Amino acid sequence: MKTNIINHTVQTITSLEIAELTGKQHKDVLKAIRNMEPSWEKVCGRNFALTSRTIVQPNGGTREVPCYSLTKTECLYIATKFNDEARAKLVLRWEELEKADARRQMADARCLPSPQKILALADGIIGEGLRMLNEPAEDTLTATQVAKTFNMTVFDFNAVLRDMGILYRRGGRWNISDDLADRDFVRLRTHVSYSLKGEKKIRTYMTWTMQGLRYLNSKLGYPNF
Repeated sequence: MKTNIINHTVQTITSLEIAELTGKQHKDVLKAIRNMEPSWEKVCGRNFALTSRTIVQPNGGTREVPCYSLTKTECLYIATKFNDEARAKLVLRWEELEKADARRQMADARCLPSPQKILALADGIIGEGLRMLNEPAEDTLTATQVAKTFNMTVFDFNAVLRDMGILYRRGGRWNISDDLADRDFVRLRTHVSYSLKGEKKIRTYMTWTMQGLRYLNSKLGYPNF
């Protein structure tokens, strides 16, 4: 069962995993979540995180399945509609995850790079990218590059920043929160490509400045940087 560990403090499991663990059909878990979401939003002021997973089909193909990604509190809130056995399985699973995360934190504390090494790595990523692309210098990092400096996938990186209120997603693109927009943490970058038919495609996406990376360091475990 896959579990996303974000900055070793926020753990989430998907509705697919809940269905697998409790022996319920995923559509029934989705229905329970959707029915309970309005009350959660009214009390907490936020919706559950909707995402998707790639599922391998019996014939060898794949398809994207929508699912929810829930924290422990959200998961146990949903579980109040389950029977006693299903709730017990979820409680025990969360206990296992928390113990595993505690062991991981102890191991990582012995080998976690310093903030200086993280920024050096970021500089190296930029330099290597420029050598490979042979393009004019870019003084920003993509989300994928920044996520790499924190040993995260870009999916987990964006998810934790969303949960922290630093990012929000709109119109199919990640944006920095309005209260941080004027602090030069991010800049937009434009990528132009052409299809085999010669059609021009323009994509605009958000990148992080070095000042933004320092801000992330302070928020993700390096307050003294």
